[in-house]
Amino acid sequence: MPHFQIEYSANLEGALDMTALCEALRAEAAQIDTFPTAGIRVRAVRVDHVAMADGNPAHGFIDLSIRLRAGRSLAVKKDATARIFAVLCDFARSAMESRPIALSAEMRDIDAELSPKFGNIRDHLEDKA
Repeated sequence: MPHFQIEYSANLEGALDMTALCEALRAEAAQIDTFPTAGIRVRAVRVDHVAMADGNPAHGFIDLSIRLRAGRSLAVKKDATARIFAVLCDFARSAMESRPIALSAEMRDIDAELSPKFGNIRDHLEDKA
């Protein structure tokens, strides 16, 4: 796995294509060796109730949480986080030219003993990754 959970403020709904952002993050993650392709999950959830900074309702945010099984070195995790965050920043750049948006990301390890997984996606991948 890695799982990518995007939370974004509802006021960005028309400003950014969240489906395209999910795909952009998935595509980059698939190029990073530490992320097994079959385990990549990217999802976005709109947050309808938000209060930020000085209370201006124009402020928006995108927060990206990356969860993956423990065992990678800090250097590997820092590189992967930087690459994924760069995609997010590039994707939001044009919208940020005309509106206030806060971007953030965090990577966390998952304890494999406390996170059971089961599925057959690997059986259905073209390259059987």
